[in-house]
Amino acid sequence: MLSNHSSKKTYQKSIESLLNEFNTSVNGLSQSEAEHRVYLYGYNQLNTDIKIHKLLLFITQFKSFIIYILLFAVSLSLLTGEYLDATIISAILIANALIGYFQELSAHKSLEVLKKYNRIHAMVKRDGKFITIDAKFLVQGDIIYVSAGDFVPADCRLLDSDQLKVQEAVLTGESVAVSKAPGVLRNTCQIGDQSNMLFSSTSVIDGIATAMVVKTGESTEMGLVTQLIRETDEELTPLQKKLDVFGKKLSLAIIGVCLFIFAIIAANEYWHDGLNLMSLRDIALISVALAVAAVPEGLPAVVTITLSIGVKKLLKKRIIVKRLSSVETLGSCDVICTDKTGTLTRNEMKVTHAWNLDGESLISGEGYEPVGEQSFQLAPLIYEIGMLCNKSSVYQEQGKWLITGDPTEAALMVSAMKIIDTPAVDILEVLPFDSTRKKMSVLVKRATEYFVYTKGAPDPILESCTHVSLHNKIIPITDSLRTTIRSQINHYASQALRVIAMAYKQTQSDEKISEDGLVFVGLQAMIDPPREDVIESIRKTKEAGVRVIMITGDYKETAMAIGKIIGINGRCIEGSELSEMDEKEIQNNLSDGVNIFSRTVPKDKQKIVTALQRQGSVVAMTGDGINDAPALKKADIGVAVGSGTDVAKEASDFILLSNSFSHVVNAIEEGRGIYDNIQKTIMLLMSGNLSEVLIVVLAVIMGWDLPLTVIMILWINLVSDGAPALALAIDPYGKNIMQRPPRRSDEGIMTANQTYFVVLLALITTAYALVLFNNYAHTSLIMAQTIVFNVIIVAEIGLVFAIRLLFETPLRSNLWLWVTVLMTVLLQIIIMYTPAAKIFSVVALDITVLFRVMFIGFLVLLSGTLLSFIYRKKSTQNNT
Repeated sequence: MLSNHSSKKTYQKSIESLLNEFNTSVNGLSQSEAEHRVYLYGYNQLNTDIKIHKLLLFITQFKSFIIYILLFAVSLSLLTGEYLDATIISAILIANALIGYFQELSAHKSLEVLKKYNRIHAMVKRDGKFITIDAKFLVQGDIIYVSAGDFVPADCRLLDSDQLKVQEAVLTGESVAVSKAPGVLRNTCQIGDQSNMLFSSTSVIDGIATAMVVKTGESTEMGLVTQLIRETDEELTPLQKKLDVFGKKLSLAIIGVCLFIFAIIAANEYWHDGLNLMSLRDIALISVALAVAAVPEGLPAVVTITLSIGVKKLLKKRIIVKRLSSVETLGSCDVICTDKTGTLTRNEMKVTHAWNLDGESLISGEGYEPVGEQSFQLAPLIYEIGMLCNKSSVYQEQGKWLITGDPTEAALMVSAMKIIDTPAVDILEVLPFDSTRKKMSVLVKRATEYFVYTKGAPDPILESCTHVSLHNKIIPITDSLRTTIRSQINHYASQALRVIAMAYKQTQSDEKISEDGLVFVGLQAMIDPPREDVIESIRKTKEAGVRVIMITGDYKETAMAIGKIIGINGRCIEGSELSEMDEKEIQNNLSDGVNIFSRTVPKDKQKIVTALQRQGSVVAMTGDGINDAPALKKADIGVAVGSGTDVAKEASDFILLSNSFSHVVNAIEEGRGIYDNIQKTIMLLMSGNLSEVLIVVLAVIMGWDLPLTVIMILWINLVSDGAPALALAIDPYGKNIMQRPPRRSDEGIMTANQTYFVVLLALITTAYALVLFNNYAHTSLIMAQTIVFNVIIVAEIGLVFAIRLLFETPLRSNLWLWVTVLMTVLLQIIIMYTPAAKIFSVVALDITVLFRVMFIGFLVLLSGTLLSFIYRKKSTQNNT
């Protein structure tokens, strides 16, 4: 690497020596030199790739209690010379393992692709100009710029800073942000005491700074940590945990049933013919097959692939899913708390009005193009303050006017560029805007005089003013003048205009910036119109039973005006009122129809989310700022918008690649659809498995021969259960998915109606199969078993379509489902009418018997249709 072997640490060296050591300057590296260093030393990234050992992944498919029992059955078959049974069971086990293997491999790859989208960007000086690049291209010697909300992209030494505070808990465990400043530290220090250093993966809480990159990638302090502790395995999602518990409980119940069946058959055999090793093996195989029939062991893999497919769909809709488990939560989301600016509106501010106590001016022009004029001549100072208290820039690229920085500041910059020339002043000091003061100030020198220029939210500015400018004179502010100013602020706010106030004062050269004793200059009012798709999205959320709450820092009148336009109705509470309320009062107001919160500060969001959650709501929260991170983490679903800070994105579950509110609605719709498909799969597997268990158990209790053989049960699980279950994972969503209430968070894997649906259809299948079995068993046991075998296959085909009717899924949709159904039918034909019949111990059925077998499919479908109609009618009555 570039650094030398000096005994001094980086934080103990002077800036000059470090610049020489890394062969760079305050103007940064050239692009060609940076590319050369990337080639020599590699990318600035940590090695967190999950190494997938494919052989190990395949072997893990056999780590299951049920699989162990099946392997025991194979061993028994080999010991007793039943090589054909052993071969078939082994082949089916391998087929099941291969399906699980490829599903898990696909899920791993999908998650790795998603991780690549969540990249950190850095502002770096190349060839003397700051540009934004992917942080992985940073090299030692680069000069970077960071500000509040950024993640630090590499280990750096500070060159200069202003009010810089950094959160280093990721490295030090200390939750309090630490102040940082340039300078040389003489003594040896621990990481937490290295106040002139920035470390990779820490976050900037406040202030700005420029710094030189000294370590990248694996050589950073965070890289040293990751060398010791690599990324852990993905946790099971809440749904998978539920299914795991469900499966274990079911397994215990089935083991009890299987032992019961084993005991009955063994007693019967002992009573009539005596027991031997061969009969014990056969009884054990039947018991094991019964366990396999009952437990949906492939369900967790199907759930994983269903979620993975949903994640890919969301990505196509420009939504990045950071946590797979959050997809499940979307199905029960019933409240969306959203910002106004940039999410409900375009975040394309344009100043339309300027006002002071002398009069009002309308500002013409479109977009960010600095071309326009004022209708009334106002004093230039109102525009000058907006231009100088500003961190944005406006530029033209390929004939289009673009901005960098905050849209509000850009709008002030554009309005000034339309009216005045750039003033001949020097900016000596900057006091950045923060969410507590709600102001920004600069110290400027004009000729031999010094001034503080301040812009910000009208209320804080007005509170800091002791004088006003009127007819080019400075006079003390009076209550009457304050009332006039506030009246104008409210007038603009009622028109959904955002208002920024301007003030100034003369000062001394050696004084630090003070924001007291200001002179009020005037107001600039700007419009941020609603997004075109928001009105329709709000309508959809209402139909879906999802409540939308607007939380904004804007004035009450502005918030209510926008709310009226886009369809968010209800009362409004201001932040000052909210701060005086306890949690119970907040809950009461939320229950009483408050849907808009104005003039809020970031911590208010967390209070609102907490109150909603205590009421039992599942809350999605949008945010973009660093101070939104606590609320994003607190919410059930944190959604960071595309223009948000890195810290907000890290705290969220979803990242919108654009800021539009409609993407949040799309995510909820997708989440509901994903959960629907999981429920379809569970219903299919449980109803089919329940039929198999009931048929065998009831036949044994009644003293009949077994209606199904081991091979038949294993084949049913592989073909008629497994293949359609996978196809249901990509099933299109029902047409009513956004016209029904949200799923309750305390709801089980299946609703009561779905459980009744599964049990009733399983009972119909069981009764029909046993009747046919009893009719034909007296003539030919093998024919009776063949009939039951095919009855279950046909019933499950009918069940697939009955379940889809329940979810109102279009009949002709999902080509893959139709393919799996046709393949199932074709395979059954091959089994019965080819030499494969000997392997499965089945016989060919004549046309009369086939019609009786196929009737069960019609009966299941008809019953499912009637139940679906009854449930939908009941649901409609309940909703009305």
